[in-house]
Amino acid sequence: QVQLVESGGGLVQLGGSLRISCAVSVATFRNYDMGWFRQAPGKERTFVASINWSGTSTYYADSVKGRFTISRDNAKNTVYLQMNSLKSEDTAVYYCNAVRSRFTIVQAMSTADFSSWGQGTQVTVSS
Repeated sequence: QVQLVESGGGLVQLGGSLRISCAVSVATFRNYDMGWFRQAPGKERTFVASINWSGTSTYYADSVKGRFTISRDNAKNTVYLQMNSLKSEDTAVYYCNAVRSRFTIVQAMSTADFSSWGQGTQVTVSS
């Protein structure tokens, strides 16, 4: 059973930066690839970024490529999302999730692959 606790969200100005975190409770964190997702008000939850178990492969949605960076610390069972040059359309609740690692190279993840989620962390970009 994987437990996920997202944190670090808040109110940030247009063009600003924020780093959010996800603490993962699982027996062997390094067996899992990790992903970040987000859900804006009235919209479906969508994929943002993924990282493989070792941190050597990452994948980003086109909407965040070049602005967001996903990383992980396997010693701390934590995955991060550094968000720069924030736009109003980045306003959403951000969620992380974990999937058992199968391939060295990660691709986009689907929300349909997950049956449970953490509480998420709210990121609001203000102008």
